[in-house]
Amino acid sequence: MRTLILSWEYPPLIEGGLARHVRKLSENLVQLGAEVHVLTRGDGAAPDEQLLGGVHVHRVREPDRPRDLGEFVTWIEHMNTDMLSAGVALGDDYDFDVVHGHDWLVASACDHLARRFDRPLVMTIHATEYGRHQGWVDKHPQSHIHGVEKWITNRADKVIACSAYMREHIADIYALEESQVNVIPNGIDPEDLRPMDNLEELRASFAEPDEKLVLLVGRLVYEKGFQVALEALPTLIENVGNVRFLIAGSGTHEEELKAQAEKLGLMEHGTFVGWIGDDVLHSLYKIADLTVVPSIYEPFGLVALEAMASGCPCIVADTGGLREVVPTESVGLRFQSRDPKSLAHMAERVLTDPELRDRLVTEASDHVLTFDWLDVARTTLELYDDAVAVGPGAPAATRS
Repeated sequence: MRTLILSWEYPPLIEGGLARHVRKLSENLVQLGAEVHVLTRGDGAAPDEQLLGGVHVHRVREPDRPRDLGEFVTWIEHMNTDMLSAGVALGDDYDFDVVHGHDWLVASACDHLARRFDRPLVMTIHATEYGRHQGWVDKHPQSHIHGVEKWITNRADKVIACSAYMREHIADIYALEESQVNVIPNGIDPEDLRPMDNLEELRASFAEPDEKLVLLVGRLVYEKGFQVALEALPTLIENVGNVRFLIAGSGTHEEELKAQAEKLGLMEHGTFVGWIGDDVLHSLYKIADLTVVPSIYEPFGLVALEAMASGCPCIVADTGGLREVVPTESVGLRFQSRDPKSLAHMAERVLTDPELRDRLVTEASDHVLTFDWLDVARTTLELYDDAVAVGPGAPAATRS
């Protein structure tokens, strides 16, 4: 099996979780005997052609992406044109069996290449514009992105979602049968979560020994729900005492969140550290007493998995894919989504009950092993085989 995977990011160029997902999937597909070529963008920091972890990585150099969303959409269109040109050249050298794209960002190039090669098109939908904006997709550029997502999802021969929640969500908003969407969860490799050496020093820089450190990690955007967590913190601090918070990440909502924290009188109780590298992030899980995932919209919930794999108890919003990552109270607690009081109550339970904390950590360490990357790759490879057997452009009823 020779597959061409398209992704707008791939290590060392990392904008978010997508790059890590595609890398782990690709490397584990190689372990199973597949030949994997990844077509992605580059910034000149890495070679244009590279064999990395057994994966053939082909990079198309692109200028730095603009921050304005309207300009970003135009930039993505240019990137797809460049990827298409590079993909056509690759097709002259390799006979690919399947084309696999990740999200709307590479939709146009994926579609053209699959048609040109007359090969099945597989699309993984990691999140939707509809979900990110709670259904408000009637204005540009959200309407454009939503339209591209709907088109490419219906065009694909196989569609992959990362959770049963996302399967239902995708089928609903893009008018598909749920049977047409295949659930393949994200994976996690605890060996990748390598902390720094000076954990005691790092912990001391954020909290005193007798203080409880509450960690929030992710993009600082509305759908991640950090505003709900901030609203809950005054109650938690009052009831527990000696609580400090740490917010790691950056995004469009950052200044608004800082203003909210200031208004709530929280800045003397915590820190916004901005974007951080993986080594520091993995260390924060190790030094925190609790990780909170307060998302309003969450297709999967990788932060919760990382926290559990690192031995940090977590509480998550009772919504989306988080229900599948934290399915029972034996591995983590769920609070009512968008409800600061519920969040504060669950956080207080974990921070004041050592037996509960120890049980959560112990049970979660086994639970995370069920999200194995090799299993993810094996299921994906089986889906590739099915797509090739049926062929491209098959009737919708045969695509599940």
